[in-house]
Order: sequence, then structure tokens, then C-alpha cells
Amino acid sequence: MFTQSKHGAREAVGMCSWKQRRDFPLGRRGLTLGAACSLSLVKDILTNAIAEFPEEKTRVFCAVLQQLRTLGGEQIRNVASFGGNIISRKSTSDLNPVLAASNCMLNLASRGQKRQIPMSDIFADGVGNNTITPEEVLVSIHIPYSRKGEYVAAFRQAPRRENALPITNAGMRVLFEEGTDIIKDLSIFYGGAVLTTVCAKQTCQTLTGRHWNEQMLDEACRLVLKEIALPGSTDGENVDYKKTLMVSFFYRFFLEVSQSLKTMDPCHFPGIPMEYGSVLKDFKTRMPQSIQIYQDVGPSQSPQDPVGRPVMHQSGIKHATGEAVYIDDLPPVDGELFLAAVTSSRAHAKIVSIDTSEALKGAGVFDVITVHDVPAANEFYFSDDPEIIFARNEVICVGQIVCAVVADSDVHAKQAAAKVKIEYEMLEPVILTIEEAIKHNSFFEPKRKLEQGNVEEAFETVDNIIEGEICIGGQKHFYMETQSMLAVPKGEDEEMDLYVSTQHPAIIQEMVAASLGVPANRIMCHVKRVGGAFGGKILRTGLLASVAAVAANKTSRAVRLILSREDDMVITGGRHPFIAKYKVGFMNDGRITAVDAKYYVNGGCTPDESVLVAEVSLLKIDNAYKIPNLRCWAYVCKTNLPSNTAFRGFGFPQSGLVTETWITDVADKTGLSPEKIREINMYKKNEQTHFKQKLDPQNLIRCWNECMEKSAYCSRRTAINEFNKQNYWKKRGIAIVPMKFPFGVSTPYLSQAAALVHIYTDGSVLLTHGGIEMGQGIHTKMIQVASRELNIPMSSIHFCETSTTTVPNACASIGSAGTDVNGMAVKDACQTLLKRLQPIIKKNPTGTWNDWIKEAFKQSVSLSATGYFRGYNEYMDWEKGEGHPFTYFIFGAACSEVEINCLTGDHKNLRTDIIMDIGCSINPAVDIGQIEGAFVQGIGLYTMEELKYSSEGVLYTRGPDQYKIPAVCDIPEQFSVSLLSSSQNPYAIYASKGIGEAGFFLGCSVFFALRDAVTSVRNERGLKKTFALNSPLTAEQIRANCADAFTEMVREGIGGFSLKPPVQKNYVCHVKHVGGAFWGKVLNHHSLL
Repeated sequence: MFTQSKHGAREAVGMCSWKQRRDFPLGRRGLTLGAACSLSLVKDILTNAIAEFPEEKTRVFCAVLQQLRTLGGEQIRNVASFGGNIISRKSTSDLNPVLAASNCMLNLASRGQKRQIPMSDIFADGVGNNTITPEEVLVSIHIPYSRKGEYVAAFRQAPRRENALPITNAGMRVLFEEGTDIIKDLSIFYGGAVLTTVCAKQTCQTLTGRHWNEQMLDEACRLVLKEIALPGSTDGENVDYKKTLMVSFFYRFFLEVSQSLKTMDPCHFPGIPMEYGSVLKDFKTRMPQSIQIYQDVGPSQSPQDPVGRPVMHQSGIKHATGEAVYIDDLPPVDGELFLAAVTSSRAHAKIVSIDTSEALKGAGVFDVITVHDVPAANEFYFSDDPEIIFARNEVICVGQIVCAVVADSDVHAKQAAAKVKIEYEMLEPVILTIEEAIKHNSFFEPKRKLEQGNVEEAFETVDNIIEGEICIGGQKHFYMETQSMLAVPKGEDEEMDLYVSTQHPAIIQEMVAASLGVPANRIMCHVKRVGGAFGGKILRTGLLASVAAVAANKTSRAVRLILSREDDMVITGGRHPFIAKYKVGFMNDGRITAVDAKYYVNGGCTPDESVLVAEVSLLKIDNAYKIPNLRCWAYVCKTNLPSNTAFRGFGFPQSGLVTETWITDVADKTGLSPEKIREINMYKKNEQTHFKQKLDPQNLIRCWNECMEKSAYCSRRTAINEFNKQNYWKKRGIAIVPMKFPFGVSTPYLSQAAALVHIYTDGSVLLTHGGIEMGQGIHTKMIQVASRELNIPMSSIHFCETSTTTVPNACASIGSAGTDVNGMAVKDACQTLLKRLQPIIKKNPTGTWNDWIKEAFKQSVSLSATGYFRGYNEYMDWEKGEGHPFTYFIFGAACSEVEINCLTGDHKNLRTDIIMDIGCSINPAVDIGQIEGAFVQGIGLYTMEELKYSSEGVLYTRGPDQYKIPAVCDIPEQFSVSLLSSSQNPYAIYASKGIGEAGFFLGCSVFFALRDAVTSVRNERGLKKTFALNSPLTAEQIRANCADAFTEMVREGIGGFSLKPPVQKNYVCHVKHVGGAFWGKVLNHHSLL
């Protein structure tokens, strides 16, 4: 068997029978591996070979193994072939640079012919070279032993340490004249820089014969940057960062080899300074060690009562085994069609024409659906600007749905959709960014403002004033189940069943009914479970469900719409990007007395929930701090991006980050520690918030103090300072952050809930309510509630689905309120049933549950009841700037420690301790899982998940290859979550608190720990103290702020390579020329000052 690469060459499928044996295929000159060996098998063989042979012979093996450990994931390595990785010649291959640099050979075969070529040959002339002919087969790869005096290394930097394509990678090899440090042969290969792996051939030739010293390093960096010309960015990547990595990798190689030379002959080779040694060790992923601490139930509680116990998620095993049924798992309906959306490729344009002729000719195509097929409403006016199903005359963002194709298969539908031709006429302006919206005065109304005290007067009396700005990027929901729906016409009375992955069945019912022009009672919406939502499956899902329903209505066939990950990311919005500008007045002792802030929120092309997000961001601007004089504005920008929408935390993750940023700025200015500034300004007694709602901060202070104690913050702070003194290229940072998270949705009718409970004559109970199971365990908790109220085992209670046929007009499952409101409704229904059963129980107190139910049936007692909860009494008067928008407050604190690599910007999360006040937990196992999951998702927002758009509004980061969410490697190595003991909440069911969102914000403790580490770097290097970090704080941003000779070289151009430290206030630096300065004069250039 053979597989064909896009370059014409083929790889043999064979020669891969070794299974972790000791008799690996070793020859006199090295190891020969079949092209079709899986990467996992190659990894095992190399591991065995390294254990068998002396270090001197296995340096190439070690370097290749280094890359294999992080290449893809275990599943990918199990199926991907060694030869396929090579033959593809992709620049993102982590193996090709090190294999090429190591003089590996490729064994090729064609009819009647065999030959061997150096692997470096296939990259000699770029990606299009014809070194291997289409007739040739790659049979095997020969990996040579390393020789005496030969050193090999491989490097990579990626958006995520594992399961991520590299930003830049490298393979390097040097061979010295025997017993000397004179370069006999040098190979440097880079990947990720251009279209394929590239060799710095001229650099290597120039350096041959040179001594391995600082002068050589100086020249090597200059030559590499000159030879490897990187094209301008076409996908949003920073070319300067790639260049910095290229020279940083070579410097790391220089350090490794220098240390090895010292080991070989300490008398002649000085090695490297001790404080540089730690950078030679890459971050390793270790299995996280976690601790969960919660208060056990009291001894008086019945063993059968499950409330307060750590009960496993009812669908947990099904999730793990794949038995849980989601929309795309539903069996096909007879005659079912598949829908593929045709979306706009322009951000703002007039639709001149739509040509569907070629699409309609496609195999299996049934029809094309356009705006003209919508029987009734195509636009929904929830505010002044409409939410639109199909674009009518113009498009207002890339990804807006223009029309759709239905066909007999998903593949045919997508193929036909690609053939629809749309002619556009561009319209001005095209507004993509907040800055552009401000320039064009493009905003959604209303603008919001909150104010307390007298800000202007306060600024007159403070000791210091600082002003700053922070940009916070957006975030995609990246739920495991993409937007998914199945519309099934019933064939009579205009009825239609909708199976939808949504948080809000009632709005789906309402929008579909309006678009079809039928009463809502003809549309039945069913939700078994949702594979993640985080706020992203409400209004956007309603529009997509309407598209499917219109298609089903026109064709009279069932229509299935399952968005691919890429389409989902292009069509839907996400978390709102923010730009915040702030002015803060404070005293020398750290007391903050005045804050004036403006938030600019990128709402996208339609309003959605953006104004509400802006309002919440103002209401929660104070976080945990009492600011006596505060003024804040929020403006929602109207741009030509997909409409941004609700997302876990709903404005607080952005607002809270801004607040903690100016807290840290004040610490920098006063010279006090950030935790001291936090303590000084924290709420300490019963008082009012800036919107005049009463607050008791007792549990906030308890969370803070417990977190300080359990994290051993003070002793670890001292240890980190010592670590940073002893390590130059790696630094650690630590931060502790408090949190006050107000609970509520500000509008009473949005927190009403209903439930329906049936008892069958065999004693089993069927429970349903308006809440949606999105993985957060709401059904598990509702069964716990029913179990307690009815005093029967959980095993007797079953939840089937959420449906508009059983619970009408249910509010969305949002804002952590699902358990609070639906729990009250379930409790109400169960109490109604129990009240009906009381006379029977009283007559037969020793009877069983089944006895009572049978008797109730015989006595014609209704065994079905609805439960209802009116909602919380929340309100906000924006004219007066006061109200009671929240029911209660959730408090917490988190302490995180990180370690950064100053050469690459990479970091590792070492430890996190969280204390959370969640009242009396109904289910500690589920609640702690929610806190942990929210925290890790917060790490994604603040440190990893970066959205990149072209200047035309096209999303570059549109799939898992380009957009990285946290993985196992990003979870803190030590992760502790403790629930605050003896906490009560009189406002929610069983004194619990809604916990789904609050933990998200605490992820910013990692952001500020990283900032602490970067601050240590900058202080050591004498860099100016004031600096701004934006979110997400990616490796690229960390590397840029750890400024050194390499960043300066790239920023200022290679020129004559006269390296200077960054220009600083209060310093005058004079540098005439530098003759080798990476250790004594440049990398430690702070000593010059």
C-alpha cells in the first residue's frame, strides 16, 4: 500500500512491526526506521535506543525524541506516520528541522531502482522542489549516531505546549574539530518561518572554522536574521516574535553546547554562568495534583438525604464512554436533508446578485434557501437594531448568513454551498476595531454611566494620579458541541419538532414561530442536554434554528444543521473585547480615593446582549474594593464583526481585570506590594456599593485571610524572590486576587422558573423543569432536591428532557441561576405533591412510598404537580444610578504561582489555591468541578485565547489549529480548591449559592502572577518600571516585555549589530561598539547603568 503526498512523492505503508522490543533496527552507522512507523512507535524505539547506548552516540535520538514528546497528542502520534510527517514538507513539522540538521538520510525506491538522499535536499529549493519524483516511494529514514564532539538540539515554541502547531521551531547541530571548540560543521534549520523548513546555509558556511565563543554568537545571530527573510504577516502572526525566537533558539543552543564543552574539558572551556543553567531545562507536563476541601453534612442528616453530599454527575459515565446523546447522535429521519450555510465574505457590502445555478446542479442538491423563502419575520427587533436571519440587501459582517443549501448529505451540501456566487459592492465605512468605532462615532444606545462621590474634588486632594489603558481581547465559546439543530415537520397543522442545542428553548420556539408565521403552540422545542454553551447558545442559536426551520418548511423534509468548528467560529460571536481607560487618584499610603474610568465594548454588528454586558461591567467595576469617589462610563461600539454575545461571567471578567490592573499600577507607583494595596482598599465593614446596595463583606475578608494562610503566600513570596536572584533566564511570579461576584440578572421576570413532577403508580418519579443541562450538573442537583423533598432515593427519580411542551415560557439557563430558580420550582412542586399525600401517610405511617402512591391513585389523588418560582426582586434605576440589581454576593480569592522562560515567553502554571464562599453547597463534587473548570477557562481568556482578524474582517483563528484553549498542560501542577465553611445564604435554596460563573475571574491571578514575573525581569535589567500588559498575556507579549539584546536587535534591525539596552528615563547610555557582549555586557546590560 502507498499514500500520496500533495508533492507527488509517496510513502510506503509497511516496515512498522516493532513493538517496544529491544531488538530495534540498529546498524553500524545508526537507526533505520520504516516510513510507515507510527510516531508513537518511533518514540518508543528511540527511548529504548537511548537507554541502550552511551550518551555520545544518542544525541540525535534525544533531540528527535524531545520533539516527539510534544508533537500532537497521544492519539495523533498513534496514527500519524513518520514518513508522512517528512514527505508533507510542512513548515509546521517539528521533526523536519532536527532530522535535516542531523544529516538523516531518506531511502527511496521506484520501479527497479533505489537511492538514498540527504533529508536536507528536500528543503534545498523551497516547498516546490522536485528532489523526490512522483514515481518514488519513501521506504525508510536513517537516523545516524552522533559522533564525538557533535552536539544536536531541537527547539519549539507554540501557542500551547502540547497539541499545538509551532510558531517557530528549530533543529541545530555542531561538530567540533577533535578536542577543540573550533566549528568543523554546523547545521541550522528553522520551521514555521516560511512555507517549508529552511536552512541557514550561508550562516553555517561563514561560521565554519570559528571558535565557539561570544564573538561567534554575536555574528551568528546577525547572519541568521539577515539570511532567513520572513515574509510579512498574512495570518495575524507577529514576524518580530518569530525573529526573536530564531535568535533566542540559537542562543539557547549556544548555552547548551558551551555547558557540554565544559563537562568534556572544564580546564579549557568556562561553561556558562550558574544563573543561566535553569533555562536549559524545558517545562515538563506533570499530572496535576489536586485537593478539594469542603464541609461534610451534619451527623443529624438522614443517610438517604443527598443534599450537601458529593454526588457524581448523573451523566458523567455516559460523557466519558460516549453514550451521552447529543443532536448529531440522533438517528436519521426518513428523507432527512443536510443544510450548509453560505456566508458573507465581506464585512460591509451591498449584495448585487446571488447566482445559485451551479450549486443547484450539484450532486444530491435539493434546494437553495434564501430570504425570499422566509414566510414571515426575517428580522427580530429586541432593540432598535434588528437581529437578522438571512441578509436581504446588504451584509454587515464576514460570516453573516446570505443563503443556505440543502442536500442529501453534509458533504454534498457543503460542496454546493461553495459554488454559490455572490457579487458584492463594497460599502463604507468598514469598522472592525473599537478605535475605528470611536473615530466614526459608531455606538449602540444607550450609553451608561454610574457615579458616586465627587470625583473632580477628590482628584484635587490626592497625593498621586496615574492614568492608563488596557486592551482585553475577545474569546470564543469553543463549546464541545457546535451549534446544532434538527428541524422535523410533523406533516399536519403546521407543527414542527425542533431538537436544538440551546440554553433557551423558549426563545427558539418564539423566533422559529415568528419566522414561519405560526403560533408558538405549533413549535415543540426539545433539549436533552447541551455539549457546552457558556452563554453562546441563546439568540445566535435562535437565528440558526430559524434557518433550519425555514428550510424544513419549504422542503417539507427534516433538516439537520450541524456547524463545523470553523463555520461556528466564523458565524457566531463571542466574549466582548474591551478597551478601558482609567484615571486613579491615591494617597502615598496606598488608599485609593478617586477613579474615573471609561469602558469601550466591541458589540459587533447587532446589539444582542451587548448593552446589558456593558451595564454589568459598570455594576461590578469595584470588585472587592471600596472606592469613595467613582465615575465610570460604558460605550458599546457598533462594528462590522459578528455580533458578540453573552459569555460566562458576563462582563465581569473584563471589568474585574481592569480594576486589578489599576490596583497593581498603584502598587508600582507607591512601592507597596499589590496584596498590600488590595488589603488597604478592600471592603471591611457593612456599607453600600457604588450603586447603593447594602453589602456585608465578612466572607470576603474570610476568603482573603484563608487564601493567604492556606497558600503560604508570605513564605512563598520570599522563596520566589530567592529563586529569581539565582536564575537569570527563568523567573517566577506570584499573585493573590480577591473577588466579590454579585449574583443576579437585574430583571425579576428573567429569574422566574417552573417545574413539572409526575409520580407513577410503581412509585417512580419523572421530573422536568425549565433548566438546561450543559454539563454543569443542574439535573443532578434537581434530582437531589426532589429526593430530599419527597424523601425517596435518587434512583427512583428520572429526568427525561427539557421541552416547551412540558414547561412553557422558561427563562434561559444563564447567570449561574439555574439551580437557584429551578430548584425552588422543583421544591414547590414536590411540596405540593407531598401535601396531597399527607392524609394517606398519616393514616399509614409505617407504609412504604409505593404503598402510599398506590393508595393515592385509588383515592383519585392527583400525582402530578407543577411548581413555580416568581423570581428575585431585583431592579436598577439607571437614571438615578442606584438600585438593588443583585440578590446576594459570592466571595472568593485565588493565589497563583507561575514560572516564565524569558527567552521564549513560555510559562508554566505551578500552583493555584482557591477559597470560595458558595454558601451550603448542594453538591460539593459538582460545585468544585464548576470552580475548577471556570478557573481554567479564565486562564484561557487571560493568557492564551487570541482572536486574530485580517484588515477585511476575516477571522484567521477559526479552528483548533489556530485557536488554542487550555489543555492538561495548562492546569496548575498543584491545584487546591477549598469551600468556605460555615457560610449561609438566606436567599437561595438550602442556603446555597450559584457558582457557575464566579470562578472564571479568578483565572486572572495567573495573569498577575505572570506580570509579577515580568516585573522581576525588568527590574533586574534596569528597564523602565511603567509598562502595560494586555489580555491575553501570551508568550509573545511576555517575550516582548522581557526585553534584551535579542528583542532590541530585531526591533532596531540588524544593522552593524551594535547592541544597546532600551532607552530609559533618567539614564544616558553611550555605546560605541560591542565586541561580543551576550553575557557580560548585553544580557546583563543593567550592570552598565
